[in-house]
Amino acid sequence: MRHIEISAPTVEEAIDQALQELGADPRQVNIEVLKEGKGGVLGLGKEDACVRATLRAEADSHVFLAKEVLAELLAHLDLSADIEAEDGVLDDDDGRDVPVVLDINGDELGILIGRRGQTLAALQYVLRLMLAQKLESSVSLVLDVNGYKKRRYESLRTLARHIAEQVAVSQRSFALEPMPAYERRIIHLALAHHPSVMTQSVGFGDARKVTVMPKGKSFAR
Repeated sequence: MRHIEISAPTVEEAIDQALQELGADPRQVNIEVLKEGKGGVLGLGKEDACVRATLRAEADSHVFLAKEVLAELLAHLDLSADIEAEDGVLDDDDGRDVPVVLDINGDELGILIGRRGQTLAALQYVLRLMLAQKLESSVSLVLDVNGYKKRRYESLRTLARHIAEQVAVSQRSFALEPMPAYERRIIHLALAHHPSVMTQSVGFGDARKVTVMPKGKSFAR
């Protein structure tokens, strides 16, 4: 997120200058007062105030455009929903951190998720293509529906720890169900520093899955 630091005689003046430079109104900006400033006596000991102004996710012009395009897509699907922009807490399908998550909220939106999140992944891909065409540059963002991906993230981490305990005790490998790349990455990261097990993705295409096995054993190729 874009942010700037501004110094001025007073906090109010610093905030006004920051808003002007960002071209935003107060509702689009988070303000952090770094220094209150001092008036001094006869000009001695005087210090300017200093603020840090940060554009919120929805203040980013790319995010505004993304919300507009997504709203159009949903309208063509005859779906009514609210779209909220949040600071990125999820990885995209390639395992990269993203700055923004667009969460689609509403009733009866399961159709947007699909089996194993495939429909949601396809919608995200189409949205990125449309934005890239309009902006003439790639845009990194993630789509979610009613917090589905957040819940899935937590459930996969819990599953990974549970399977790791089983494998550590039984000393037998365990293959999870096929998953998309970003879900496999969640499993790998959850067990990356586990003292007793290790992981590897095996298989090809839609059948690619994570295998959890005791440390010291060789993976089947």
